[in-house]
Amino acid sequence: MKKLNIVLLLVIILVSCTNTPKDYVSLSGQLQNNTDSILSIITRTGIAKTIVINKDGSFKDTLRVPKAEIYTLEINREKRAPLFLKNGYDITIKGNIDEDIMTTLEYSGEGSNNSKFIVAQLKKGKDLGDPNELFNLEEKAFDKKIAAIKKEYDSILASYNNLDSTLVNLASKQNEQMFSYFHQVYANNLIMGKGRPSPKFKGYVDYKGGKKSLDSFKGKYVYIDVWATWCGPCIQQIPYLKNLEKKYHDRNIEFVSISTDESRRSGGSWEAAEKKWRDFVKEKQLSGVQLWSGQDFTFQQAYQITGIPRFILIDPQGNIVDANAPRPSEPRLEEILNALDL
Repeated sequence: MKKLNIVLLLVIILVSCTNTPKDYVSLSGQLQNNTDSILSIITRTGIAKTIVINKDGSFKDTLRVPKAEIYTLEINREKRAPLFLKNGYDITIKGNIDEDIMTTLEYSGEGSNNSKFIVAQLKKGKDLGDPNELFNLEEKAFDKKIAAIKKEYDSILASYNNLDSTLVNLASKQNEQMFSYFHQVYANNLIMGKGRPSPKFKGYVDYKGGKKSLDSFKGKYVYIDVWATWCGPCIQQIPYLKNLEKKYHDRNIEFVSISTDESRRSGGSWEAAEKKWRDFVKEKQLSGVQLWSGQDFTFQQAYQITGIPRFILIDPQGNIVDANAPRPSEPRLEEILNALDL
């Protein structure tokens, strides 16, 4: 009986000594050339934890996280890096503050592979460069390039062991959305890309009288502003557009503003919508060519305009220069215009 009791006691001791999962994250590390005294762990809704950084750059603390997800480690506004956290992880972080910590921090310890994977994804995204170069490829070359990029992302995912399923699912979904976006933009560029014939509008009401169509401006470059009187961002661009019109008034380019004011925002009346547009043009002394599209949405639909303001640049032959041209407030627009034969 005594032997049995001893055995039972040993079993109880062994069970009680078995490691149970921690309900918190352990974080520690060393930051070289650091001058800040605090680092913050930030969620989408705010700061989850602030951790003291010692004078030698070392830090050590714990925190509980409500769920496994990507957090942000922030030392200051210029120094941020991704961090995947889950209760039970024990992560050590080292790095040099004088470098780009977004992609140079070193993660080690339990759960660190998740953060390493995120950083690898970010680096790959930077390596993709200007997506416009991708969209300008011939179809076979585009398909080949997309397949190569997909293989690289799949390789990154396969390179890291013991990734949390939440992160794997998130990354897989984001990658799927990215490649879907690439294909969608490429397909759209086949129709709306540079050099393609622009969709046309016809019979739009001209504030100065009569009606205008896109063909009315053939032989000139046309910079189109699709806007509405109720649109705050549209109104914000008006002073910049006026300055452009003055600067290029003697050049071979027309600045055409197309109001999309409609009945739903005017008490159900199309007459009221037109009056609202006319009153606004008069009150703000808008220059350039001021048109109202009325009940014709075909031009907006052709350009797949889902938000305004939207700016479009068309060449003298009626072909697209840029279906998503820069806003008047962007210095890049003048660079584009100055490069044209105006």
